Amino acid sequence: MTAPALVALAHGSRDPRSAATINALVAEVRAMRPDLRIEAAFLELSKPAFGKVVDKLVRAGHDEIVVVPLLLTEAYHATVDVPRAIAEATERHPGLKVRATEVLGLEPRFLEVLDMRMREALRTARVRELDALVLAAAGTSDALANQSVARLARLWGAHHKLPVTAAFASTAPPAAGEAVRAFRAEGRRHIAVASLFLAPGFLPDRVAELALEAGAIAVSEPLGAHPEVARTVLARYAVGAVELVPV
Repeated sequence: MTAPALVALAHGSRDPRSAATINALVAEVRAMRPDLRIEAAFLELSKPAFGKVVDKLVRAGHDEIVVVPLLLTEAYHATVDVPRAIAEATERHPGLKVRATEVLGLEPRFLEVLDMRMREALRTARVRELDALVLAAAGTSDALANQSVARLARLWGAHHKLPVTAAFASTAPPAAGEAVRAFRAEGRRHIAVASLFLAPGFLPDRVAELALEAGAIAVSEPLGAHPEVARTVLARYAVGAVELVPV
């Protein structure tokens, strides 16, 4: 029996760096599981669109698909956009079974990736001393999603024994620049900002701009195509594939 196809579903962006990063991440996943049919798809703004990818998989003979949403929080895109896209695809293809997994989420193991990206940023900025950190994410009107970022920030701060504030690029306060200025008002001068985004784009760029303007000494790159992220994609897929098995 053929294993279900895996579709790694990202939101999409007008910034071409975003799609390039998602494709690089999917290449990492393929390298780990060359036996699976694995495709990247996007909800909007980037190509290929999710519906087009589903059509292609059906033409290739796949009747089971596991969709792994490449989202870091369980907010609007996860609860509305992804189910809508799947409903539209299954309506076009009677008999097709599609299972959406949990989003990638904010796994504690991603702190290792954050640390690596931060070390790269500090090395580039030739910084050796830190006295505060800011964990910057996209932000959402969903308070629970924002709270999950704050929890990860506390965990990261405890690991490094440094004060850490969660900041957001949109919707929720504080913005990255405000968080940096608040630390500077406490007398801290060596403040670095970590980008809790999966891929580059407008929001991570805005975070970096505001943070550096406020006095941050370094801003890391997004998580990107890291093996730890790829392994999480496959872990989500494994659960989704099991859920497709008839009881």
